[in-house]
This record gives sequence, C-alpha cells and structure tokens, in this order.
Amino acid sequence: MYYNSFNNYLKKQFGEKVRKIGLNANFKCPKRDSSGCIFCNELAFSEFAETKLSLKEQIAHGKRTGCEKYIAYFQNATGTNARVEDLRGVYDFVKECPEIVGLCISTRPDCVDEEKLDLIAEYTDSYDVWVEYGMQTVHDKTLKFLNRGHTHQDTVKAIKMTAKRGIKVGVHVMLGISGETREEMIKTAEEISKMPVSGVKLHVLHVLKNTELEKMYSEGKVTILEQDEYVSLACDFIEHLDKRQIVLRAVSDAREEYLVAPKWLQDKLGTLIRINAEFKERGTNQGSLDGRLRV
Repeated sequence: MYYNSFNNYLKKQFGEKVRKIGLNANFKCPKRDSSGCIFCNELAFSEFAETKLSLKEQIAHGKRTGCEKYIAYFQNATGTNARVEDLRGVYDFVKECPEIVGLCISTRPDCVDEEKLDLIAEYTDSYDVWVEYGMQTVHDKTLKFLNRGHTHQDTVKAIKMTAKRGIKVGVHVMLGISGETREEMIKTAEEISKMPVSGVKLHVLHVLKNTELEKMYSEGKVTILEQDEYVSLACDFIEHLDKRQIVLRAVSDAREEYLVAPKWLQDKLGTLIRINAEFKERGTNQGSLDGRLRV
C-alpha cells in the first residue's frame, strides 16, 4: 500500500473489518443558519440527512453483512453544536450498542471549547475516539472564499486543544479550490504534517445542486479539476504528509442526483486505482517527498 489507509488502521486496531456509520443526531450548523459555506448540501453525502429514525434505528439500518463492529459517526451538521449536557445525552447512546467500538464527531473548529472536549475525552477509555474538523485549507483567503466563517488559527487552536486530551484529530482538506495554486495546496499538506493530526480526509472541490457554488460554476467563476489532475495532486499531497498520519479518505464522493460536476467523481474506485498506479509509476509513497512539485 502506498499510503496509510483508514481501512488498514482499523484492521490493525480491531483485528477485523469495521464499518463507519454516518448518523444524524439533529444537530444544527451555526454557519448554515446564516449564509452557509458555498459548497455544502448535506443531502448529497448523508444517508440520514432528513431521517426521522432514532440513532439506534440508524445503526440498525447501516449494518452490513460481514461486519460486526462499527464506528458511530456523527456526520450531519455540526456535531458539537449543543450544550454539554445535551451532547452527553446524545453521545451516551453508544453505551447501549455493544457493536459500537468507535466514536467519531464531525464539527467546526469554532464550535468546540475546553468543556466540550473534556466530555468527549471521557469516551477514550472505552472507544476509538475521533474529532474531525473542517479545515479545508491553511490559507485564510481561501477560507473566506468558501465562506467558512473561521480562520486557520481557529483550526490550529482546536487541533491543539483536542490532541492534548488524547482524542484523535481528523481534518478535512479540499483540493482544487479555485484561486489556490498547487504550491499553496502542498503548503497545506506540509503544515498538517507538523501538527498533532492523526488523520486527513481528502475532498476535491465539487459542485452540488442548490449551493452558492453551483451559481458560481454556471457563471464560469470557478473551475473544477479533471480526474487526472486530481490524481496527480492527491499523490503530491500525500507525499508531503507524515507517514504516521492516516489517510481517512483519498477522494470524496457525492450522490449522483445532487452532483453537478465533476462527473468523474462517480468513478471513485477508478480514481483510487489511478492514485495507486501513479504512486507505482513515481516509485514514491506517503511521506517520501523529493523536494520538488511535479508538473
């Protein structure tokens, strides 16, 4: 394997296949309640975006043949956007499900504090606990373009507060954002490699229906990477990551009915095969940067 994949990590950690089940606990996103990020439409990636099912029912629905252990992944909206006592009431549901071995919380770096992280740290004795932050980039100009509503320093602060409690930190990074150069994207990888980050989840900028980005794309204001461009850039990025950091995902995906562009995003397996082929051709792997950007 050319990079430290999440599947391999889970097999080493638990000795068998573990499936992550995205859950909707009806949290809200503070940014979405105002103008929202330009790219976001959770209907395109969440199985339970508009569900009325309970968390236990969602777990039951998400179970798959051949898998006996699961990670409860609070995926929808902002998974720490509530009072601490309310968060405890939600997170504690994992104690009622013996098949759950991990707890993963997706949130914003400006929506955590010491008290909330102290609560999450309580679960680390019994579960593999992750907090995933929507970093996207280390460049504030890009965060402003995406309308994220936080700065890179907000992310750095959140990462440090989280990691010092023994909670594994995951960061979401978006490649191919209009206005960022290849060098700037690699700078994001270089900065992440120096941080107490346990895992990185790669996305490609993609256009979803009913988003501000869709309007910008229709007006020709943004460009989208071709598949070969993404493969090359993803390999460049992974080459600059610390070997110990886990690649939680090498490419994003989206439901076909909501995806405007790029259509190659539906070929996730093909993209992963191309990434491995590119590493093989280069003779490199995660962390083996040669000091040059490939052109």
